[in-house]
Amino acid sequence: MAKPKFIELPGCDLIPIIYEDRSVLAIDKPRGWMLVPDSWRKTNWNLQTAIDSSIRADDFWARSRNLTYLRHVHRLDADTSGVMLFAKSEGAMRAMGDMFESRRMEKTYLAIVEGVPREKEWTCELPIGPDPLKFGKMKVDRGEEGKEAETHFRVLISNERFTLLEASPLTGRTHQIRLHLAESGSPIMCDEIYGRVEKGFRLGLRAVRLAYKDTFTRRPVNIIAPAESFLREYGFTLSEEQRKEKWSYRPPPVETRPGADAPPPRNHK
Repeated sequence: MAKPKFIELPGCDLIPIIYEDRSVLAIDKPRGWMLVPDSWRKTNWNLQTAIDSSIRADDFWARSRNLTYLRHVHRLDADTSGVMLFAKSEGAMRAMGDMFESRRMEKTYLAIVEGVPREKEWTCELPIGPDPLKFGKMKVDRGEEGKEAETHFRVLISNERFTLLEASPLTGRTHQIRLHLAESGSPIMCDEIYGRVEKGFRLGLRAVRLAYKDTFTRRPVNIIAPAESFLREYGFTLSEEQRKEKWSYRPPPVETRPGADAPPPRNHK
């Protein structure tokens, strides 16, 4: 039975499946879908709930794969598009979740900012915690509530108005890239929480890459989401050669657990 290369959910465009193996399935998440608990009833755009319902309905995309379980391993903000990883079993969920927690998952985002940042490459390590004055907003918090956060930024290219950045978060705090860029003086374009909204634009943030060594096969996995449409919104283009050079497989960050079998850490400037 041929497996469709997309997830088909009622009332929305097809969601592309960009990678799949025996343990995981990765999609190119469109803007608009949220990853929130089932108990949060304020939206009909709960991606996990919609996928669960589709699997229970025995829809063809799921039936062709004999899927009974598909659970998101990490989250993306509602307005952030790009690579999102799902586990096909509870065992895969635990293994992949541990990979994110132990920083063995290499994550790459593209971010659009207005103007030109002060530096071409830098690291932000400001701790992050919830803002008690506004639900859903985060803030820099050096107190007990703040959690360590680290993001590496690199300027890729600029045009007459915007700069395209590569963002590599080593931790996975809520709104980490958005807050760290705002605190660096270069908020993401059209960020309604940490920057400003401009008519005709959408949030300039896209997850373009996940890379890791498969827990079960020990083989490197490099999942890349297309970026051409996203880049065109802001007047950028990258050749296929540039994309391959910038997001080819590199060893994931060092495992932090004692005694772990891990590759040596990469050097970040």
